[in-house]
Amino acid sequence: MRAVRVARLEGPDSVEVVDIAEPANRPDQVVIETHASGVTFPDVLLTRGEYQLKPETPFVPGSEVAGVVRRAPEGSAVKAGDRVAAFTGFGGFAETAVAESYAVFPLPESVSFEAGAALPMNYFTVDFALRRRGALRSGETVLVHGAAGGVGTAAIQVAKAMGAKVIAVTSTKDKAAVALDAGADEAVLVDGFKDATRTLTAGEGVDVVVDPVGGDRFTDSLRSLAPEGRLLVVGFTGRDIPLVKVNRLLLNNVSVVGVGWGAFWTRNPAYLQEQWAFLLPLLESGRIDPPIGSRYPLTAAAEALKELDERRASGKVLVQLK
Repeated sequence: MRAVRVARLEGPDSVEVVDIAEPANRPDQVVIETHASGVTFPDVLLTRGEYQLKPETPFVPGSEVAGVVRRAPEGSAVKAGDRVAAFTGFGGFAETAVAESYAVFPLPESVSFEAGAALPMNYFTVDFALRRRGALRSGETVLVHGAAGGVGTAAIQVAKAMGAKVIAVTSTKDKAAVALDAGADEAVLVDGFKDATRTLTAGEGVDVVVDPVGGDRFTDSLRSLAPEGRLLVVGFTGRDIPLVKVNRLLLNNVSVVGVGWGAFWTRNPAYLQEQWAFLLPLLESGRIDPPIGSRYPLTAAAEALKELDERRASGKVLVQLK
């Protein structure tokens, strides 16, 4: 089969498309013919050896796929021929992928393979962030950083589905338009977002901040919180990991909350199916609909990774195989 392989930890330009043997699978795993793969920021970090998981080279990146089941264990919720989305962890940038049964999700006919490939990492992460870690309540206001990207657009849609008002923060007006199209109520530019947020909330601040970016905006995010607000730390696409002066947490009884979706579900794999049970009705009703930004063939996977690495992405970036 054809696959994207990381043989040298030198960044996106070092990945290569090769012919390799199909992955071996245990009898209790699901084998999937890949139609589309989602591209995530951890994939970028993996190409440099900067992610917390450090597989031995060579390896095939790609943590989320959508496609058709080729083989499934007896008693599984899916069978050969079923359309599915899946969280693979690794190996998704390939014509054939393998996933654990608990990380495979039946995909309705009304949902495209492209949308399916955009779900497992981003939507499951923000569902965990908003529902479990952030305890978001209907009527609250959520500020979303990086709001035009895959995580950002997912956060907008899940927050709106939960009854929240959403303020999107983006770096350009074009990206603001993407965030508004995804469902945000308001959009502000990152320069001066704190003051703009205070104006939009009549000086009260927001109840929840979703931050997949980090960096130097972190302090102003804390200052943007209403009393008892929660700042959800999702990631650091801005590369700089901020430090917290904890005295700031006392001023308005605010919280900084870590969002480690992978660390949580690996201790409780059944949680993934619980999340799917929550997300599926929203998907079927159209309340969540992953905005697709760029599509690349497998041979251009390096360009897909570079789009995320250079923070040019608007919407979800995909590698298409079918």
